[in-house]
Amino acid sequence: MLTTVLNFAQRVAEISLLGGIEIASVALVVYYIFAKTRAPVIIAGLFPNLNLSYRSSLGKINTIRSDLLVTLRSSNEPKPQSSVAHGIGTQNMLELTPQSGQKPFKKLLDWGVLFPYVAQVVRSEKFEYRQVTEIVHNDVALKHAIKQAAEQSLREQRYEKNGHRLLSRSASGEQSASVSEEEDEKRGISYQTILRKQEQRAISILKDMGSTLNNTLLAFTSWILYKLLPCFLSGVVTNTKQIEMLKTATERSPGTPLIFVPLHRSHLDYIMVTWILTNNDIRSPLVAAGNNLQIPVFGGLLRGLGAFFIKRKIDPVEGKKDVLYRAALHLYLTHALKQGHNVEFFIEGGRTRTGKPCMPKGGILSVIVNAFMDGSIPDALLVPVSVNYERLVDGNFVREQKGEKKIPESFSKAISGIWKALRSNYGLMRIDFNEPYSIRELVNSYNKIAREDGNNAKVYKPAARTLQHNQSTSSLYGTDVVCEEHRNLIESISRQVVFDCAAATSVMSTNALAFLLLTRFRKGADEQTLAAALDDLRNSLSGCKDIGFSGESSHILAYACDLLGSGLVTRTRDENGRMVIKAVNSVESFIELAYYSNMLTPHFALSSILLTTFHALLPEDKSGAGVSRKKLIETALENCQIYRYEFILNKPTQVLENLLYKHLDDLLNSGCLRAEQLHCDMDSTFEARRLARNLAECLDEDDDYLHVPSGDGDESKLLFASDTLLQQRNICEVLAPFAWTYVTVAQSLQILHRNSMLESEFISFVINDLSSKVKRGSCIYGNSPAYTRIPNIYIQLKYSYFFLAESLSTDSVRNCLKLLEKWSVIEVCNQQGMRLISLNTLYEMSRESLNTIVKKIDCMVPKLNSGYFNATP
Repeated sequence: MLTTVLNFAQRVAEISLLGGIEIASVALVVYYIFAKTRAPVIIAGLFPNLNLSYRSSLGKINTIRSDLLVTLRSSNEPKPQSSVAHGIGTQNMLELTPQSGQKPFKKLLDWGVLFPYVAQVVRSEKFEYRQVTEIVHNDVALKHAIKQAAEQSLREQRYEKNGHRLLSRSASGEQSASVSEEEDEKRGISYQTILRKQEQRAISILKDMGSTLNNTLLAFTSWILYKLLPCFLSGVVTNTKQIEMLKTATERSPGTPLIFVPLHRSHLDYIMVTWILTNNDIRSPLVAAGNNLQIPVFGGLLRGLGAFFIKRKIDPVEGKKDVLYRAALHLYLTHALKQGHNVEFFIEGGRTRTGKPCMPKGGILSVIVNAFMDGSIPDALLVPVSVNYERLVDGNFVREQKGEKKIPESFSKAISGIWKALRSNYGLMRIDFNEPYSIRELVNSYNKIAREDGNNAKVYKPAARTLQHNQSTSSLYGTDVVCEEHRNLIESISRQVVFDCAAATSVMSTNALAFLLLTRFRKGADEQTLAAALDDLRNSLSGCKDIGFSGESSHILAYACDLLGSGLVTRTRDENGRMVIKAVNSVESFIELAYYSNMLTPHFALSSILLTTFHALLPEDKSGAGVSRKKLIETALENCQIYRYEFILNKPTQVLENLLYKHLDDLLNSGCLRAEQLHCDMDSTFEARRLARNLAECLDEDDDYLHVPSGDGDESKLLFASDTLLQQRNICEVLAPFAWTYVTVAQSLQILHRNSMLESEFISFVINDLSSKVKRGSCIYGNSPAYTRIPNIYIQLKYSYFFLAESLSTDSVRNCLKLLEKWSVIEVCNQQGMRLISLNTLYEMSRESLNTIVKKIDCMVPKLNSGYFNATP
C-alpha cells in the first residue's frame, strides 16, 4: 500500500514538473512571438480599448534615465550616431517580406501577418534543383579522362622503375605492347589496378565537389538569417528595380541560365546573394566555393545552399595538369548549365585583401563560354554583382598585407567569428545587381571590333566541339579551341565584368571617410572641415558613382567614426571645443583604413596618373612651365602600363587614350591644370573635341572603341596652376602608396644580381624594407632620403619621399613582380613546386639597364616635398 502511494506521488511530481516545464516553454514562445513579431500592433488594431502601453511607458522611463546619465556625464565624448539613411531608391531586404501578407501585400485573415518570416520562407517559390553528379559520372568524356589519367600515372611509374627506358606503350605492334606488359608485371606495375584507382578517385572528386542544393535548407536558412542578420547588420540594402530587372530577364529567356559574378569581399557573400534571390522568387545558383571552406557543419550547410567545392590549387604539382580533376570540374559545370541551374562564381578567385578589385581569373568563365561555343547552352546571361560593407564582417587582412601567413579556416574559427559578429555592429551591407548581358552579344561585339580592324582571324564562331586529348591553358579541361584568340576573348570578358562591378559598387560612409583621411587629412581635421570635404566629394561623385548613404555630412561622419571604431579613428575635442577627427597613428590602422579607401581609388586612378605624369614632365625652370597635351597623353599611356596588374583602367571596348583625354578635360575644368591661351579658332576646336569625347561617352558602350582624333592642336601647352596646388596634391596622393611599393620592389632587384631567390623570400625582404622606411617616417610623412636597405649596396634617388604606411602591401609586391616578368626584367622558374626568381640576362649584365627600370617606375611617385610641391603637408 505504501509503495503504491509513493509511486502515485512520484508520478504526480513528475507530471507537475513536466507540466511546469511545458507551461514555461509555451510562455517563452508566446512572449517571443509577442516581442519579435507584429502581434502587439495587430492586437491593438483588433482591440482598441486594450491597454498595451506598458512597453512605451518603460521606454519613456529608460529614455529619462538615459537623458539624466548624458546630462551628468562629465566627459566630452560625442554621442555615437546610431544609423544613417541608405541610398535613394533602395530597400532594406530585412524589412521586405512580400509573402507575409503585410502591406502593401496585405490579405484578409492571413496567418502570415502573425508570422511574417515563416510565411515568407514557406510561400517563396520553390524550384526543382536537379543533382548532376550522377550525370557527370556516366559521361563518356569523364571515362576518357579516367583512362588518360591512368595512362599518365602508368608512364610515371614506369619512369620510376625503368629510368630512361621505355616509358609508354609502343604503337609499333602488339608484340612490343605485350613485352611492355610483361616488364610491368615483373616490376609489380598493373595497369588495371591503376585504372581502378583512377575510377575511385573520380567518384571521390565528384562526391567532394557536388552540391546538394535543396528547397528545405534554403527555407530554413532564410528564416534563420531573417532573425540573425539584424543582430549585427542595420540593413541589407538593394534596389528593388534591379530585382525586377532580373525577373524580367528570366521571363524573357526561360531556358537561359543566369551567371552571377560578384566581386568577393567576405565569406558572407556566399550566402547573401542566394538569400536575396530565394526570397524574391529567383532560382538560387550553384556557387563555386574554395575547398578551404569544407569544414565540419559549415561545409555541409554551404553545400546544401548550393556550394560546389573546388580545390584552391587545381594542379597539385606545378607544370603538371591534373587531367581528371579538370575534366570532372569542366563536366560538372557544363551539365549544371544544361540542367537549367544558375551559377555564381567569384571571378577574382578569392577575397580582395586591399579593398580594390583583383585581376580576374578566367578558368570558370572559360567553361561557361565553351558551353556556349559548343552548343551545350543557347546563351548565358552574365550578371555583374557589386557587394560592399560599411564595415567588413570578416575583420581585416592586415596580417596578410604585412607578409604574415593566413590563418586557415576551421570550425573553431568559424564559431568564434560568428559569436564576435553577433555582438558587433557592422552597419549596412549593399548589394547591386547590374544589368545582365548575354555571352552571345559579347561575342558579337568583339567580332564587330575584329571586323572593323580588318582581322577576320579573330572572329569567334560557335561550332560543335567535343573534348579532346590536348589540354588547354585557358579552359579547365582540354578542348580543340585552344588558341590565342580564344584566350583573348575570355580575358576581355572577364576584365569587362570586373570593370563593371567596380564602377557599380556603391560608396559607403566608411569608404568616404577613410578616403578623405588618407588622401587629404592624414593629420586629421575638425569636423566642420571634414564635412565640407565630404560634401565636395559627394558632389564630384554625383552622376559617376552610386552613393550608399544620405543625410547631413556631419551626421554621416559621426556615424562612420562610430562604425570604424576607436582603433582606427579618434573623434575628440580640442582645446577650442572643436570636434577633431583623426586616423590612429599606427601602421595597422593605416593599412586597414586603406582597405576602405581603396574602394574609391580606381575611380580617381586615371586623374592621379595624369597629374603625377604632368608634374614629372614639368621643367625645373618654373617660369612659364608647361607640358604639351600630346606629350602628356603619350607619357601617361606608358605610365598606365605600370599599373596593368594593379587596376583595370578601361573596358576592352574602350580606347584608353579617349578616357585620358576625358579626365584631362575634367582636370582643366576643375582648375588643376591651365590651358595655354590661344586664338579663338583653336579654342573652339578644343571645345568641339571635348564635346565629341563627352558625346562618345554618353553613346552606347558598343561604340566606345571608336577613336576621337586629337589633331595638331595637341602641341599646345598645359600650364601649372599654383592656386590649386593643394587639390593637385590630394589627387596625386591617391596612387602614391602603390607607386612607392613598386619603386621599392624595383630597387630591391639589386639583391638578385648573380643570385636566384625564392619568390616568397624576396617578397619578405621587400616588406621588411618597406616596414623600416615606414617606421623612419613615423607612418605619416618623412623627409629622409630614399635609400634601399640592401647589404653593401645603397641607391639614393633624386628626391626624398613621403613614407606611407599603406605601402605595406603583399598584393602590390606580387603585382609588381608580374609586371617585371612581363617586361622580361626577371625570370620565374618552378623547381619542385617552388618559384625561383632571377634577373634576366640583359639586366644581369648591365646595372644601367636596371637603373633605367627604377627611374621609369620612379616617375610615378609624386614628389610631394620637392619640385612644384613646396608647400608643407
